Amino acid sequence: MPHRKNTFSSWRSRLAQKAVHAGWAWVQRTGSVTAAHPGRFRFGALGTGTRLAFPLGTVFGEPWIQVGAHCIIGEQVTLTAGLMPDLDLGPEPILRIGDGVVLGRGSHVIADTTVTIGSDCYFGPYVYVTSTNHSYDDPHQPIGKQWPRMDAVEIGPGCWIGTGAVILPGARIGRNVVVAAGAVVRGAVPDHAVVAGAPARVVRRWTPAEGWQPPLRTPAPVPIPDGITPGQLRELSKLDDEAVARLAELDDPERAAGRLAEPAAEG
Repeated sequence: MPHRKNTFSSWRSRLAQKAVHAGWAWVQRTGSVTAAHPGRFRFGALGTGTRLAFPLGTVFGEPWIQVGAHCIIGEQVTLTAGLMPDLDLGPEPILRIGDGVVLGRGSHVIADTTVTIGSDCYFGPYVYVTSTNHSYDDPHQPIGKQWPRMDAVEIGPGCWIGTGAVILPGARIGRNVVVAAGAVVRGAVPDHAVVAGAPARVVRRWTPAEGWQPPLRTPAPVPIPDGITPGQLRELSKLDDEAVARLAELDDPERAAGRLAEPAAEG
Protein backbone atom coordinates (compact mmCIF):
# COMPACT_ATOMS: atom_id res chain seq x y z
CA MET A 1 0.00 0.00 0.00
CA PRO A 2 1.61 3.34 -1.04
CA HIS A 3 2.70 5.67 1.72
CA ARG A 4 0.58 8.80 1.85
CA LYS A 5 2.53 12.03 1.80
CA ASN A 6 1.86 14.36 4.71
CA THR A 7 1.29 17.58 2.77
CA PHE A 8 0.88 19.68 5.89
CA SER A 9 4.15 18.43 7.38
CA SER A 10 5.99 19.02 4.08
CA TRP A 11 4.61 22.56 3.90
CA ARG A 12 5.77 23.26 7.46
CA SER A 13 9.26 21.92 6.68
CA ARG A 14 9.60 24.16 3.63
CA LEU A 15 8.40 27.15 5.61
CA ALA A 16 10.84 26.37 8.43
CA GLN A 17 13.70 25.98 5.96
CA LYS A 18 12.95 29.35 4.36
CA ALA A 19 12.76 30.96 7.79
CA VAL A 20 16.12 29.48 8.81
CA HIS A 21 17.81 30.65 5.59
CA ALA A 22 16.30 34.12 5.87
CA GLY A 23 17.28 34.31 9.54
CA TRP A 24 20.85 33.24 8.83
CA ALA A 25 21.14 35.80 6.00
CA TRP A 26 19.98 38.48 8.44
CA VAL A 27 22.52 37.33 11.03
CA GLN A 28 25.30 37.46 8.43
CA ARG A 29 24.37 40.97 7.37
CA THR A 30 23.94 42.22 10.92
CA GLY A 31 27.03 40.51 12.30
CA SER A 32 29.44 41.73 9.62
CA VAL A 33 31.89 44.46 10.60
CA THR A 34 32.27 47.70 8.63
CA ALA A 35 33.58 51.19 9.35
CA ALA A 36 30.01 52.38 9.87
CA HIS A 37 29.13 49.40 12.09
CA PRO A 38 32.31 48.22 13.83
CA GLY A 39 30.54 46.56 16.76
CA ARG A 40 32.92 45.98 19.65
CA PHE A 41 36.02 46.32 17.46
CA ARG A 42 38.17 49.44 17.38
CA PHE A 43 40.54 49.02 14.47
CA GLY A 44 43.41 51.42 13.94
CA ALA A 45 41.84 52.03 10.52
CA LEU A 46 38.99 50.40 8.60
CA GLY A 47 38.48 51.82 5.13
CA THR A 48 35.32 52.75 3.27
CA GLY A 49 33.57 49.81 1.64
CA THR A 50 35.50 47.21 3.64
CA ARG A 51 33.57 44.36 5.24
CA LEU A 52 34.54 41.56 7.59
CA ALA A 53 32.09 38.75 6.96
CA PHE A 54 30.24 37.03 9.78
CA PRO A 55 31.02 34.69 11.45
CA LEU A 56 34.40 36.20 12.20
CA GLY A 57 37.49 34.28 13.18
CA THR A 58 39.70 35.31 16.09
CA VAL A 59 40.36 39.06 16.08
CA PHE A 60 42.45 40.87 18.68
CA GLY A 61 44.94 43.71 18.88
CA GLU A 62 42.74 45.61 16.43
CA PRO A 63 44.00 49.08 17.52
CA TRP A 64 47.27 48.02 15.81
CA ILE A 65 45.50 46.66 12.71
CA GLN A 66 44.93 48.93 9.71
CA VAL A 67 42.69 47.72 6.88
CA GLY A 68 42.33 49.74 3.67
CA ALA A 69 39.26 50.59 1.61
CA HIS A 70 37.08 48.17 -0.37
CA CYS A 71 38.53 45.01 1.18
CA ILE A 72 36.66 41.73 1.53
CA ILE A 73 37.56 39.70 4.61
CA GLY A 74 35.88 36.30 4.34
CA GLU A 75 34.16 34.22 6.99
CA GLN A 76 36.25 32.75 9.84
CA VAL A 77 39.31 34.86 8.99
CA THR A 78 41.70 35.39 11.89
CA LEU A 79 43.45 38.77 12.22
CA THR A 80 45.71 39.27 15.23
CA ALA A 81 48.32 41.80 16.31
CA GLY A 82 50.57 40.82 19.20
CA LEU A 83 51.16 37.53 20.96
CA MET A 84 47.94 37.81 22.95
CA PRO A 85 45.08 40.22 23.59
CA ASP A 86 45.33 43.36 25.73
CA LEU A 87 49.00 44.10 25.09
CA ASP A 88 50.33 47.62 24.50
CA LEU A 89 52.15 47.33 21.18
CA GLY A 90 53.35 50.91 20.95
CA PRO A 91 52.48 53.80 18.66
CA GLU A 92 52.93 52.13 15.26
CA PRO A 93 50.55 49.69 13.50
CA ILE A 94 51.60 46.05 13.43
CA LEU A 95 49.35 44.66 10.70
CA ARG A 96 48.75 46.77 7.58
CA ILE A 97 46.37 45.62 4.83
CA GLY A 98 46.13 47.77 1.70
CA ASP A 99 43.14 48.78 -0.40
CA GLY A 100 41.16 46.24 -2.39
CA VAL A 101 42.52 43.16 -0.61
CA VAL A 102 40.51 39.91 -0.53
CA LEU A 103 41.22 37.38 2.24
CA GLY A 104 39.54 34.04 1.57
CA ARG A 105 37.47 32.07 4.04
CA GLY A 106 39.37 30.56 6.96
CA SER A 107 42.61 32.42 6.33
CA HIS A 108 44.90 33.49 9.19
CA VAL A 109 47.12 36.56 9.39
CA ILE A 110 49.18 36.40 12.60
CA ALA A 111 51.19 39.58 13.17
CA ASP A 112 53.28 39.30 16.31
CA THR A 113 55.64 41.72 14.58
CA THR A 114 55.09 43.77 11.43
CA VAL A 115 53.08 42.20 8.59
CA THR A 116 52.27 44.25 5.48
CA ILE A 117 49.92 43.14 2.69
CA GLY A 118 49.95 45.40 -0.38
CA SER A 119 46.90 46.68 -2.22
CA ASP A 120 44.89 44.48 -4.61
CA CYS A 121 46.18 41.18 -3.22
CA TYR A 122 43.84 38.20 -3.49
CA PHE A 123 44.07 35.29 -1.09
CA GLY A 124 42.34 31.99 -1.63
CA PRO A 125 40.75 30.18 1.33
CA TYR A 126 42.81 28.87 4.26
CA VAL A 127 45.98 30.85 3.60
CA TYR A 128 48.25 31.16 6.65
CA VAL A 129 50.52 34.19 7.09
CA THR A 130 52.63 34.45 10.23
CA SER A 131 55.50 36.56 11.48
CA THR A 132 56.31 34.07 14.26
CA ASN A 133 57.88 30.63 14.26
CA HIS A 134 58.50 28.26 17.15
CA SER A 135 62.13 27.71 18.10
CA TYR A 136 63.63 24.40 19.16
CA ASP A 137 67.15 25.44 20.21
CA ASP A 138 66.95 23.80 23.64
CA PRO A 139 66.59 20.03 23.20
CA HIS A 140 65.51 19.64 26.83
CA GLN A 141 62.50 21.99 26.74
CA PRO A 142 59.15 21.39 25.04
CA ILE A 143 59.11 23.33 21.80
CA GLY A 144 55.86 25.05 22.72
CA LYS A 145 57.50 26.54 25.84
CA GLN A 146 60.52 28.00 24.05
CA TRP A 147 60.49 31.67 23.11
CA PRO A 148 59.51 32.00 19.43
CA ARG A 149 61.45 33.74 16.71
CA MET A 150 59.84 36.72 14.95
CA ASP A 151 60.58 38.34 11.62
CA ALA A 152 58.58 40.86 9.60
CA VAL A 153 56.59 39.74 6.55
CA GLU A 154 55.92 41.84 3.46
CA ILE A 155 53.63 40.89 0.57
CA GLY A 156 53.79 43.31 -2.37
CA PRO A 157 50.77 44.70 -4.22
CA GLY A 158 48.86 42.76 -6.83
CA CYS A 159 49.75 39.26 -5.60
CA TRP A 160 47.64 36.12 -5.90
CA ILE A 161 48.07 33.70 -2.98
CA GLY A 162 46.62 30.25 -3.67
CA THR A 163 44.52 28.07 -1.41
CA GLY A 164 46.33 26.66 1.61
CA ALA A 165 49.58 28.55 1.02
CA VAL A 166 51.78 29.28 4.04
CA ILE A 167 53.81 32.50 4.27
CA LEU A 168 56.52 32.15 6.91
CA PRO A 169 58.36 34.77 9.01
CA GLY A 170 60.85 36.84 7.06
CA ALA A 171 59.13 36.34 3.70
CA ARG A 172 59.52 39.27 1.30
CA ILE A 173 57.21 38.75 -1.66
CA GLY A 174 57.46 41.19 -4.56
CA ARG A 175 54.84 42.79 -6.77
CA ASN A 176 52.35 40.74 -8.85
CA VAL A 177 53.58 37.38 -7.59
CA VAL A 178 51.58 34.15 -7.91
CA VAL A 179 51.97 31.78 -4.97
CA ALA A 180 50.66 28.34 -5.94
CA ALA A 181 48.17 26.47 -3.78
CA GLY A 182 49.85 24.70 -0.88
CA ALA A 183 53.19 26.47 -1.33
CA VAL A 184 55.34 27.26 1.71
CA VAL A 185 57.13 30.57 1.20
CA ARG A 186 60.16 31.86 3.08
CA GLY A 187 62.83 34.36 2.07
CA ALA A 188 62.71 36.81 -0.83
CA VAL A 189 60.57 36.35 -3.96
CA PRO A 190 61.20 38.72 -6.91
CA ASP A 191 58.55 40.76 -8.69
CA HIS A 192 56.43 39.10 -11.40
CA ALA A 193 57.26 35.54 -10.39
CA VAL A 194 55.34 32.30 -9.93
CA VAL A 195 56.42 30.17 -6.96
CA ALA A 196 55.34 26.67 -6.02
CA GLY A 197 56.33 23.82 -3.73
CA ALA A 198 57.43 23.32 -0.14
CA PRO A 199 59.73 25.10 0.27
CA ALA A 200 58.55 27.33 -2.56
CA ARG A 201 60.85 28.03 -5.49
CA VAL A 202 60.48 30.22 -8.57
CA VAL A 203 59.04 28.17 -11.44
CA ARG A 204 58.34 31.07 -13.84
CA ARG A 205 59.33 34.73 -14.00
CA TRP A 206 58.73 37.78 -16.19
CA THR A 207 61.44 40.32 -17.03
CA PRO A 208 61.27 43.24 -19.47
CA ALA A 209 64.11 41.78 -21.53
CA GLU A 210 62.91 38.16 -21.87
CA GLY A 211 59.20 38.22 -21.04
CA TRP A 212 57.90 35.08 -19.33
CA GLN A 213 60.48 32.33 -18.87
CA PRO A 214 59.61 29.52 -19.32
CA PRO A 215 57.09 30.83 -21.90
CA LEU A 216 53.41 30.65 -21.02
CA ARG A 217 51.67 27.55 -22.38
CA THR A 218 48.35 29.29 -23.07
CA PRO A 219 47.65 32.58 -24.84
CA ALA A 220 46.75 35.59 -22.74
CA PRO A 221 43.00 36.18 -22.32
CA VAL A 222 41.53 38.66 -24.80
CA PRO A 223 40.22 41.66 -22.86
CA ILE A 224 36.65 42.81 -23.35
CA PRO A 225 36.64 45.70 -25.86
CA ASP A 226 35.74 49.14 -24.62
CA GLY A 227 32.09 50.07 -24.95
CA ILE A 228 30.68 46.55 -24.52
CA THR A 229 27.71 46.60 -22.17
CA PRO A 230 26.65 43.89 -19.67
CA GLY A 231 23.51 43.34 -21.75
CA GLN A 232 25.58 42.59 -24.85
CA LEU A 233 27.70 40.11 -22.91
CA ARG A 234 24.56 38.32 -21.72
CA GLU A 235 23.30 38.04 -25.29
CA LEU A 236 26.67 36.67 -26.47
CA SER A 237 26.55 34.00 -23.76
CA LYS A 238 23.35 32.62 -25.36
CA LEU A 239 24.99 31.93 -28.74
CA ASP A 240 25.73 28.34 -29.77
CA ASP A 241 28.99 27.20 -31.38
CA GLU A 242 27.69 27.61 -34.93
CA ALA A 243 26.61 31.19 -34.32
CA VAL A 244 29.98 31.99 -32.73
CA ALA A 245 31.75 30.53 -35.79
CA ARG A 246 29.63 32.68 -38.11
CA LEU A 247 30.52 35.79 -36.10
CA ALA A 248 34.20 34.88 -36.18
CA GLU A 249 34.10 34.72 -39.97
CA LEU A 250 32.99 38.32 -40.10
CA ASP A 251 36.68 39.17 -39.58
CA ASP A 252 37.29 37.69 -43.06
CA PRO A 253 35.20 39.70 -45.55
CA GLU A 254 35.39 37.11 -48.35
CA ARG A 255 34.30 34.17 -46.17
CA ALA A 256 31.65 36.29 -44.48
CA ALA A 257 30.21 37.28 -47.87
CA GLY A 258 30.12 33.64 -48.92
CA ARG A 259 28.32 32.52 -45.75
CA LEU A 260 25.80 35.35 -45.99
CA ALA A 261 25.08 34.42 -49.61
CA GLU A 262 24.35 30.75 -48.76
CA PRO A 263 20.72 31.25 -47.72
CA ALA A 264 19.98 33.21 -50.92
CA ALA A 265 21.54 30.51 -53.09
CA GLU A 266 19.57 27.78 -51.34
CA GLY A 267 16.35 29.73 -51.94
